[in-house]
Formats: sequence, structure tokens, C-alpha cells
Amino acid sequence: MPDRFQVTKADEDTVLDYNQDESASGKLLGDIHDETLDSGDIHRAEENQKSNIDPNLYLYDDDLETRPHISTFISSIANYENTIPAATDPDAKPAAPSARMGTLIGVFLPCIQNIFGVILFIRLTWVVGTAGAVCGFLIVLTCCCVTMLTAISMSAIATNGVVPAGGSYFMISRSLGPEFGGAVGMLFYTGTTLAAAMYIVGAVEIVLTYMAPWASIFGDFTKDADAMYNNFRVYGTLLLIFMGLIVFVGVKFVNKFATVALACVILSIIAVYVGIFDNIHGNDKLQMCVLGKRLLKDIPIANCTKEDSFMRDIYCPGGKCEEYFLANNVTQVQGIKGLASGVFYDNIFPSFLEKGQFIAYGKNAVDIENTSGQSYNQIMADITTSFTLLIGIFFPSVTGIMAGSNRSGDLADAQKSIPIGTICAILTTSTVYLSSVLFFAGTVDNLLLRDKFGQSIGGKLVVANIAWPNQWVILIGSFLSTLGAGLQSLTGAPRLLQAIARDEIIPFLAPFAKSSSRGEPTRALLLTIVICQCGILLGNVDLLAPLLSMFFLMCYGFVNLACAVQTLLRTPNWRPRFKFYHWSLSLIGLTLCISVMIMTSWYFALIAMGMAIVIYKYIEYRGAEKEWGDGIRGMALTAARYSLLRLEEGPPHTKNWRPQILVLSKLNDNLLPKYRKIFSFATQLKAGKGLTICVSVIKGDHTKITNKAVDAKATLRKYMTDEKVKGFCDVLVAQQIGEGLSSVIQTIGLGGMKPNTVIIGWPYSWRQEGRNSWKTFIQTVRTVAACHMALMVPKGINFYPESNHKIGGNIDIWWIVHDGGLLMLLPFLLKQHRTWRNCKLRIFTVAQIEDNSIQMKKDLKTFLYHLRIEADVEVVEMNNSDISAYTYERTLMMEQRNQMLRALGLNKKENSKVVQTIVDHHYDATKTASKVRFADPTIEEIQHHDSQNDEKRNSIDLDGPENADTPETTSNKDESTEKADGDFKSSVKPDEFNVRRMHTAIKLNEVIVEKSQDAQLVIMNLPGPPREVRAERESNYMEFLEVLTEGLEKVLMVRGGGREVITIYS
Repeated sequence: MPDRFQVTKADEDTVLDYNQDESASGKLLGDIHDETLDSGDIHRAEENQKSNIDPNLYLYDDDLETRPHISTFISSIANYENTIPAATDPDAKPAAPSARMGTLIGVFLPCIQNIFGVILFIRLTWVVGTAGAVCGFLIVLTCCCVTMLTAISMSAIATNGVVPAGGSYFMISRSLGPEFGGAVGMLFYTGTTLAAAMYIVGAVEIVLTYMAPWASIFGDFTKDADAMYNNFRVYGTLLLIFMGLIVFVGVKFVNKFATVALACVILSIIAVYVGIFDNIHGNDKLQMCVLGKRLLKDIPIANCTKEDSFMRDIYCPGGKCEEYFLANNVTQVQGIKGLASGVFYDNIFPSFLEKGQFIAYGKNAVDIENTSGQSYNQIMADITTSFTLLIGIFFPSVTGIMAGSNRSGDLADAQKSIPIGTICAILTTSTVYLSSVLFFAGTVDNLLLRDKFGQSIGGKLVVANIAWPNQWVILIGSFLSTLGAGLQSLTGAPRLLQAIARDEIIPFLAPFAKSSSRGEPTRALLLTIVICQCGILLGNVDLLAPLLSMFFLMCYGFVNLACAVQTLLRTPNWRPRFKFYHWSLSLIGLTLCISVMIMTSWYFALIAMGMAIVIYKYIEYRGAEKEWGDGIRGMALTAARYSLLRLEEGPPHTKNWRPQILVLSKLNDNLLPKYRKIFSFATQLKAGKGLTICVSVIKGDHTKITNKAVDAKATLRKYMTDEKVKGFCDVLVAQQIGEGLSSVIQTIGLGGMKPNTVIIGWPYSWRQEGRNSWKTFIQTVRTVAACHMALMVPKGINFYPESNHKIGGNIDIWWIVHDGGLLMLLPFLLKQHRTWRNCKLRIFTVAQIEDNSIQMKKDLKTFLYHLRIEADVEVVEMNNSDISAYTYERTLMMEQRNQMLRALGLNKKENSKVVQTIVDHHYDATKTASKVRFADPTIEEIQHHDSQNDEKRNSIDLDGPENADTPETTSNKDESTEKADGDFKSSVKPDEFNVRRMHTAIKLNEVIVEKSQDAQLVIMNLPGPPREVRAERESNYMEFLEVLTEGLEKVLMVRGGGREVITIYS
């Protein structure tokens, strides 16, 4: 069998190893070829590669070299690991595969544990008593609706593809981009850290208030609120240090303790429900002492009578009794009345109080106002309450819905488990909360519900005394669950901060990306403890709860925003498995989050929003080099598409016209732009707020010089960045430069954002390079005119100012013909830039004999006044004069050159010599050499001296020495050239057509040089190119432009696009 038909089995080791991450993320497939290999090596490599290809796939042998086989690709996707690999010991034995968790263990129970928290045990009864059954139900329902709508949005995002480890931060950042991702990530981190502070303070409150009040350091805190909060601060700090050490030393203990805490939460809730039905007829455990309608504290039930000496000692000091005490009786009230008592009807309506008012039945001012100035043993409201404040205090009770998504890396099927587990957990907890509101309102007396710290019943926890079999089930259970929630927060927050730092979107967080030798985020833990300590120093759950609510609400709002944006944009990659979502639900959730934030505490809301804005702008300022395919980029694409389609409806109005600039940049042999300052000039026109596109054309075959085109584009982008040009760049490879430029001008841009103004450099070496140089230039001018685009040709570009320089002087506009008012608009735009801001505008126009110069000047001033442009006006009179001998001589020299080149058909080197000889005659005869020449920054300035006149002239050209304008001694001419020159000179007469144009160019140049020789910039009309496509006509046109601009250092020749670009109307 011939070798070429021999089939060999491919070894497993030869199969290409494709990066799984690239396959999963959709990156471009790399090219395996090495450009440094010679053709023989490449051929042998290809033969070896083809020998390993299945014979059934020979047709795709070229594709299989750079693209994975479908079996390899599918395998990489199917085995994609969505967990972040931890540091491993190379000498250690391979660990057993981790058990993947299902919906119940992985999502539902963690969410239950995180949602049920300290607020349920120590504040829910107070919320119900203060807000009443109806408003309390609405408070809980509002908070639950926020979390339910957020969970629906989160489920849609979580099921839109594989969710790598990182949870909510990953989902939000990859959906909304690095700026929003970093801001929301930091808010979520801050909220989680403050939640740890709230849990610690809550745990201390449970211990000191209800379990061990004797441990108070600052005396009897029941009589002094400041003493109570100081106790919370001291014990909270100690507890924080202890918990921080536990997290630092043993994370395994934290994870194991979570199971215990979860069991405590579930058992405590069950005990409460059993106790409510066990006490359906009430019990006598909790008896309160009430004076009139006011609730009293620290009064033993045995002394709760008006005649008792204990009471009289309190209210009748010095024998004079307090008025309210004299006017009302003292009674004992049963605290837990039971569902059968009908107390629910007493708890329907709200009882909001101002700080310092007494807790009493009803809203009678006599009962709630402190008119005596002393509180005695009457319980007072420690804070001013309202419906919105109670929402802020209760909202942390419903947070924790992200617990399941945070474990996405450990789930067997995250796309299935996260929606089901999270929504079921929210339904379960919402049912518990809503039913608890109704049960508490129907079981407990109104005064006892509003007694926040249980001072009327001897410092006991109301919920604990409802539970079955006794209060210690709730006290121990609530303490352990609160402790577990705090440990979970202290464990999760540092890892979240480390994940944000590792994304490298916030540079100053870089130190926190490092882990310890054990793989723990030690640095992040230390920062978390410091922030948590700041929260503990507040010392009050009622202050911490609204503050951390702001951060969670911001986070949940962004989740809803992410889902709404993705849904409305309908991006092709938005295909969630979870179908029960809608953009309107996400917007409602976003609206609820913002509304609750503002209603709860507008100043805390401003703090959270301000923090998000600062982080967002910081990331934007530092320029996060991240492309995550996020929704904000998609929104930008959608907005751009919408705007482009709107602009396509018709041409822009004159008032909306602005220069959309196309810069045609020529590259040298090193693929560097030859005219760097052309980018500076484009930047200085940026006041037009238009689009700038920089394009270069390279001659060659695109399939062979692709890498050169890529390098040239990178260089072009660097030049634009250095010169601060806001726009885009591209490089086109074409067989002919002229055809490439024509294609660019005709096709570049989209719809209404197509460029309308072209900037092209002047071809300084058109004499030396012959027809190819001016042909490309004139062809480009014709193409621009045919496309009805404006054209700007800066001459002397190397003398133009840098963008960081400031210059003063005049900008002179020579308005010869009107072509849309571009000559008026350009200097105005230039003056908006700091470089030209100090320059003055001068407008010159030319009057003929039949024109009224005075009236022309007056009309021009009026026109400028209506245009709101300040400029000096001058009308230059050009009288008809005979054509001078110099004009004939200059024209003759021009024609002689054309004829000699055509007749002799010389090569480029001889071409330059003959042209040089002819121009020498011209300079010797006229003695009027140009006062200004132009130089390429890469070529040193070359000085030539006229041996006959001893006159120094500088010859500078952007493409090389301008030999055509450099005088040399005629003694260097060879005899044949002199003879040919003499024969032509004696036999050729200048064409009248050319003489007239040369006359115009010379006369205009004389006037312009006289008036504007010292101007910082001269702007003039660019004459149209010849209609005839003949070499002589085109060469003459270039010569006319040279004559027109002689003696001027910086010239901008402008040709309008044939439409008005400036108007006097508002």
C-alpha cells in the first residue's frame, strides 16, 4: 500500500490539548503555527499532523490543525469545572472527589439559616406591637416581595449558563460589567460585614438582657440606655475578637457549627409555634403592672397596688404624689392572653411614638406625653418610630437569599437547585414571618409587644415565654443561631473581598488578593474585623439594621437591574432555563428597592449610593481592562444601533452638522505614521464633538501581510492614544494605494455616523516621485468630492503646534469662494481648544473692480454677527493687471518640465535631474524662491547654498529633500540637458489657459503673503482638481497649489462638501 494511503492509529498523547477555559468561555482558537519555522519544517509538521488525522476527516485536515475535534470540544465542555481550584500539594495523594450537594442541603437549608436571624427573636414582636397587625403585615410583606422579586431575577441570571464559584458577586459583575460589578461587590461586602456586627450585638443583647443581666459592667442598664449600649460595645468587641480567632484558626469548625445553628433555628421556630397553640387561652407566666394606661417597669407583681408603700415611695417622694399617679389606678394585666382572647382586635392599628413618649394604651396625649419631666418607673420609647423606619429595621430578617448562589461551585446542578431552593426558602420564611405577625398580634397584649427589652416582665424575652416547653429553648437557640450567623458572615465577607481583589478591577485592593500559607484570606479577614468593629461601636441593633439594609437593598436592586437589562436587550446569549421571569417584575423589584431605601433612611441611602458612585467612577477612571460580555456593553450596542437607525432617516440639519473626521495617515517603511502632528490637529478639532476615524492603507496582499497590518493598527492606536484622539483606527491592505484610499472613503462608517470630513497630508515629494504621487493625491481629492465630503489638506504640518502648547497670534481665513461655510466653522472649533484659544480671527475676502468694497465689509460683519463669531474683517481689492513676464516665465518652466518628461520618458533618477535643471533656470531668472519649506521629522534639514547669489535656502520635504526647489549651479548640468532645455525653450509657448491660472495663483499668493505672512495659521479654499484626467493637467494643478501657498509656513486648504454646515438661525 502506498504511504499516502496508509492509515495509522493516532496515539492518545498526540491529541491536541485545548484549554477547557477557552472552550467554555468562547475565546478565539489559537494558531499553532510558529512563524519562525522554515518552509521545510512547516511541511514536515503538516505531514506528521495529517498522519494523525482520522481518514474519514481528511477533508477537514486544515481545520483540525487550528480547531478542536468535536469530541474534544464536547468533552471539555461536559467536564468543565465551575469551582475555583485550591492550592494543592504536589506530593499529596489525590483527594477523593467532593460530594455534590442537591437542592435541599445545598440551597434550601443554607438560605433558611441565613434568612432566619436575630431580628426574628428580639425585634419582631416589637415591630408588630408598634406597627399594628395591618401595618406590620404590610412591612413584612413588602420586605418579602423585595426578596421574592430579587430571587426571580437572580434565578434567571443563575440559569443563564454555568455559574462559576463566586455567587452573587460573579453574577452581577458579569451581567453589568466591571464598574457596576466592583461597586456592587463592595456594597455586598460592606453589608455582609455590618451584618456580622449586627449579629454580634444581637447575641450580646440576648445574653445581657435576658440571660445574665448581672454581667453588666456599667451598672443597671434598665435605668440608663447609655449604660446598656456601652455594655454592648465592650462585650461585642470581646466577642468579635473571639469569633475572629475562631475564623482565623478553624474554618472547619465554622462549617460544622453551621449545622448546629441551623438545627437551633428550626427547633426554636417549632417551639414558638407549639407554644402559641399551647397557650391558646393564655397563661399567667407574664403579669404586667399598669398605671392608668401606662406600662411600668421594675415593679414586683406583689407590690402592684396603688396603696402599696413600694409604689408610693416611687411616685410620692417627700409626701407629694405625681399627678398622673393620683388620677389613675394601678392594675395587673395578663401579658400572654392567647388566640382565644380576642386581643388581636386591640393590636390591629399602629401605635407609633416619638422618642421620650410613654408606652401606653391608645393615643391620648395625657397618657403618652411626659408633662412632669420625670419618667419614674414608666417605660418610654427610646427611638422615634414610623412605618418606614420599621421596614429598615426588619429588612435584615429577609436577607440571606444569596446563600444558595454563593455555594454554586458545590452544587450538583446549580441551574436547577438555585431557583428551586431559593424560591422555596423565601416562600417558607415569608410564610413563617407573615403568620408570626398574625399570631403575635392575636396572642400577646399590646403593651407587652411594644416593650422592646421586656422591662415590664423582669427583663424576659417575650418570644421565649411564648415557646414550649420553656424560655431557655428560645434563649439558647437564638443565641447559638445568632452566633452561627455571625461566624458565617465573618467567614464569607473576607472571601468576597478577596474575590473582588483578584479580579483586579479595584487597584487599591490588590494587597487583599493574597492568601496565607494555609490558603486563607488573612489580610481580608483583618480588614473585615476592623470594619465590623466600627459597626459594633454603634452599639445598637436599631441603628445597624437600617444601615446594612441600604447595602443589601442596593445589591438586590442591581440584581433586578441586571435581569431587566439582559431581558430588554434580548442578547443572543440570554437564554435562561428559568422561564418564570419578566422584565417588568425586575423593574418592579428595582423600584421597590430604591423606594424602601429612601423611605427607610434617606441619609443612609445617600451614603450607600455615594459609596457606589465613588467606586464606580474610580474603576472607570482607572480603566478596568475587563471584557465580561456584560449587559452594560450590550446596552451601549443597543443604544448605538437605535441611534444609528434614527440618524439614517435623513441627513442632519445644518445646526447639527459637525465634522466627523476621517484621517488618512500615510505610513513609512517602518509602518510608522509619517505625520504625527496630523493626529494633534484632529484632536484640536474635537470641540466639534464628532467621531474621528484614523485609517492607513498598506500596499500588498492581505493574506500574506496580515501580521504587518495588525502591527500597523497597534502603532496607529498608540499614536492616537498619545495625542489623545478619541475615536477608532483601522488599516486596509490593498493592491494599489489609490484604490485602497478610494474604498476607505466610500465605505467607512455606518449610517448617519459616516465621516463627512477627510484630512489628508500634502504630498511634498510629488516632483521627485513623479505621477504616482500626485495621481494618488488628486484621485483622493476627486473621490472625496464625489462622495460630497469636506476635505482638509494641512501643508507645513510639522510646524503646527502641539496639543499641549498655547500659542497667540492670528488665524487668517481667506474666503475666496463660498462652499458651505466650513471656512467659518473650522477656526471657531479650533479656538475651543486650549492651543488656539488665545488666537484672534481675521477674515479676508477678495473684491473685484465691480464690487463695492465698503458694502462687502459691512455685509460680512453683519453675517459674522448673526453667526455669533467674533473676527476682524478686511476686504482686499485686486485690480485687473497685465500678466507679468514672471507669470509667463513660471508657466513656461512648468510646461517645459511636463513636455520633457513626456518626451524623454526618463527613469526616476534622471527625472529628478531634468526637473532640477529646469527649476534652476526658473530660480536664476526670478530670484523669488519660497521663503518656507517643509521637513520630514525623520530627515535632517539639508542646507544648500547658491554659489552665484550666496543665498541660503532650506529645503525640507516630508518624504525627502525637495530637490526640485533646491537651486544648484548651472555649471553642474551636463551638455545634453542644456541642449534639450534650449530647444524646448525656443520652440514652446505657454498655453493661455495655464497662463491665466498661474496669474491668479501668483497674484493671490502675493496678497496673502503680504497680509498673512506672520499668521499662526492661514485657512484658504482649495481649488478644485482638473476635470480632465491627463498627466499634464494634474501636474499643472499641483504646481498651481505650490505657487498659491509659497511663502506661508502653516496653511490649511479646505474644500467643502457641497452643503451648508453653518447657519445664522437658532
